[in-house]
Amino acid sequence: MNLSAANHRIPLNDGNSIPVIGLGTYSNPAVTPKGTCLESVKLAIDSGYRHIDGAYIYFNEHEVGEAIREKIAEGKVKREDIFYCGKLWATSHVPEMVRPTLEKTLKTLKLDYVDLYIVEIPMAFKPGNEIYPRDENGKWLYHKSDLCATWEALEACKEAGLVKSLGVSNFNRRQLELILNKPGLKYKPVSNQVECHPYFTQTKLLKFCQQHDIVIVGYSPLGTSRDPYWVNVSCPPLLKDTLLNALGEKYSKTAAQIALRFNVQRGVVVIPKSFNPERIQENFQIFDFSLTEEEMKDIAALNKNVRFVEMLMWIDHPEYPFHDEY
Repeated sequence: MNLSAANHRIPLNDGNSIPVIGLGTYSNPAVTPKGTCLESVKLAIDSGYRHIDGAYIYFNEHEVGEAIREKIAEGKVKREDIFYCGKLWATSHVPEMVRPTLEKTLKTLKLDYVDLYIVEIPMAFKPGNEIYPRDENGKWLYHKSDLCATWEALEACKEAGLVKSLGVSNFNRRQLELILNKPGLKYKPVSNQVECHPYFTQTKLLKFCQQHDIVIVGYSPLGTSRDPYWVNVSCPPLLKDTLLNALGEKYSKTAAQIALRFNVQRGVVVIPKSFNPERIQENFQIFDFSLTEEEMKDIAALNKNVRFVEMLMWIDHPEYPFHDEY
């Protein structure tokens, strides 16, 4: 795969294209100081990133928007150079809430459109403003999912010019097929954002998506932050892996750069999240070397089917995506 052409982008099935590496901006507002995301996005753009992955529920889209607008005003980039991915949260799946929710994101970003808007999880929660709705006993309040109806509302947003491309996240094969086989489908999903790294290579899902011209966008490509609320912390830390570190020594790179290069070389877009200035720059420096076919096979063999982000708190949701093999 030639990654030197066209600023390291992959074509999407709707005629647009996506930069192969993006900056993830997930944050916990309780522990992330105000302004951190703003500075990180500005530094990322200065370092060459053109793809920023965000979400309404990260509570920092105002900082992302400010950073993008500041860099446009400086003349560093034009709006069309930047690829911003926003996400539709589970409490806004009912069709009549889809457009107002996207419009709220645009108002927060102070941008006219987003480049990609994705259904963040295939599970619907009780519609409303409460992001994590529970009853008085702390039980999650779910809502019956109708992914096809949600998708139709997203298609209308694309036709209204509010978004360039539409995608999904955390969808298994069956849930993707629901959309792909929908009568009257106007726009196929261009991407499926899922966990993907050398310990969880997603081979079957990747193959299925490639057959349908759907790009896999890999979150937690470095194994993820070890937040016990979300993450299976009993799993071995990916970046301590012997092979990744040995290859890092060979190429004068870090284990993280090897893990990112592995995914990018197999056609997976990566969105490593970092607010650390050195790491933001380091993560982008993966275009000046290539892994050999043999090394790619060796890294692929590290697969342990280890999912760090299991979302076990929602395992009883009828649309919980991870019961299926892929």
